[in-house]
Amino acid sequence: MSTILITGATSGLGRHVAFELVRAGHRVLAHGRDATRAEGLVEELRAEGEAEAFVADLASLGQVRELAAHVAGAHPELDVLINNAGVGGGPPGSGRELSVDGHELRLAVNYLAPVALIRALLPVLRSNAPARIVNVGSAGQEPLDLDDPELTRGYDGLSAYCRSKFALAAYTFVLAGELRGTGVSVNVLHPATQMDTAMVREGGFTPRHTVADGARGVLALAVRDLGTGRYFDGTRPARAHEGTYDPEVRERLTAVTAQLLAL
Repeated sequence: MSTILITGATSGLGRHVAFELVRAGHRVLAHGRDATRAEGLVEELRAEGEAEAFVADLASLGQVRELAAHVAGAHPELDVLINNAGVGGGPPGSGRELSVDGHELRLAVNYLAPVALIRALLPVLRSNAPARIVNVGSAGQEPLDLDDPELTRGYDGLSAYCRSKFALAAYTFVLAGELRGTGVSVNVLHPATQMDTAMVREGGFTPRHTVADGARGVLALAVRDLGTGRYFDGTRPARAHEGTYDPEVRERLTAVTAQLLAL
């Protein structure tokens, strides 16, 4: 049995994955932004197996770090982290939004939050190796402007989303190199195209796949040894945006990320 933290577990893909993992006999730590929804989910999950709720707003780096501390304290046996929570592009034409800390919202929730959470939980994961980190990315990737990572010029919500997912993929590869030999694997995947979720519908897209379609790749990476530093399209090994493999991009991204997390 693994102990698995899933962010964004109260709806969509995260909710489906939580139920599948509990039914398979794993202990699920279900994160949500809303306490009522998180507790309601866990009540349902407990009818099937072991689960516990954790509440945090991932738009606040302070709350991300508090979440990590709470999880590490309550479950020192944690061995799988699934970074699933995310913010989509928003309704077409919507304006630039900021996180609690003043970062562009999509960059904050889709990229800075998972990186901060990974960093804070790494000591626990390393102590429970073999351990796994699964980053839920997207095939929608657009190179991050490292001179303007917060997209202060020419803002577009969908572009901000795609840039955050580019950053997440590139950083996954950086982290895999850093963790090589520790027994902690880290991979990133595009679960499925335009799943039937609130995020997709809000963006004005017609759903093409179910969350069950998207869950297959996430579940495979969470419970099986599929290597490290890889990108998957569903359950198939694939290539992320070519820019994510550029050593110079990775080096600059690492430096910019450290600056943003330190602000």
